[in-house]
Amino acid sequence: MHMQNVVPILVAALCAAAAVVWGRSARRLKRALHRVEREIARSGGGPEAADLARSSYRKELHTTLLYGILALVLAVAGGLGRPWTTLSVVAVAVPVAMSLGYGRGFLNEASIAEQRATLLRRAEEVLQQDDLAPRRWAERLAPSELPTVEGFDIGRVYEPGTGAMAGDFYDFYRTSPSRLAAVIGDVTGHGIEPSITAFQVKYLLRVLLQQYRDPAQAMEELNRVMYSSAQPEEFVSMFVALFDLDMGTVRTCSAGHPPAWLFHDGDVRPLSANGPLLALDPKGTYGSREVPLEEGDLLVLYTDGLTEARAGENLFGDERVAAILRRDPGREPEYLCKALLEAARDFADGPLSDDVAILAIRRA
Repeated sequence: MHMQNVVPILVAALCAAAAVVWGRSARRLKRALHRVEREIARSGGGPEAADLARSSYRKELHTTLLYGILALVLAVAGGLGRPWTTLSVVAVAVPVAMSLGYGRGFLNEASIAEQRATLLRRAEEVLQQDDLAPRRWAERLAPSELPTVEGFDIGRVYEPGTGAMAGDFYDFYRTSPSRLAAVIGDVTGHGIEPSITAFQVKYLLRVLLQQYRDPAQAMEELNRVMYSSAQPEEFVSMFVALFDLDMGTVRTCSAGHPPAWLFHDGDVRPLSANGPLLALDPKGTYGSREVPLEEGDLLVLYTDGLTEARAGENLFGDERVAAILRRDPGREPEYLCKALLEAARDFADGPLSDDVAILAIRRA
């Protein structure tokens, strides 16, 4: 075999070896790509990690194919005895030598890229969990869907503030076949601990209202439990309304909460606080008041994030809530809740800093 045949065949062999090196790297990156795509399909999230792995894989695949084609062309040329100049062979041999010489480095880089894609995907999952956690807590504390009860129209709205997690909550449920409870509350502070406390208060009260017909008794028992278990300087304001369907009345009790407003007999009047914040005083006493509830009557409850919307030194305040209710007390409860929130937003000179929860119940 002449030298002009040997040289291209030798370089073809080197190209084939280089193709193997790059092919191994591409195969590793392909595995990384498939793993990332499976994780995204399973748990959702952004495509950034997959885009990174896909880009790296395509580069390695392109180089693998290039060297493979060169190996094939050179082998065919050598076998047919086609003339090859020394310069052209050297031009091909230089990148081949580099690929073989740095082959271990290329594989290490592929491994690093594979690990980077995995780490990026894990970072995305952590960020998604951090973003989803407050929303999931808020959905437990202030659900977007409330039970449908014949004879009542219910409206609700919840607006998270600038804090990380919510401490506001509301609830609406039957305590017996003829009794309904509407609850709204707010735990001081922001973050995970007030959210956990709000969750505990909400569901512990459900148990207590099964035991006590008077919400004041349930509140006193809840206060004793919360005083012994709450974090220092962690207090709860809450308003409870217990509807008696047989008697046609509503009995209310408040623990340091903003007043509820009742539209009854053509007038709007406040149902004010008549007890201290929960977890403030273990011997705190609470009272309740019972008022008639007729067809068309409306009860509006809210947390202080609504009335503390601020424009300079001025607060939105309870009286603005009453004024909006007086202007059109016949509005649908859902629409009324949204109108109150929009009014507070329009009043404030910036985003609402605190969570806002509003609950409106009309006897239909």
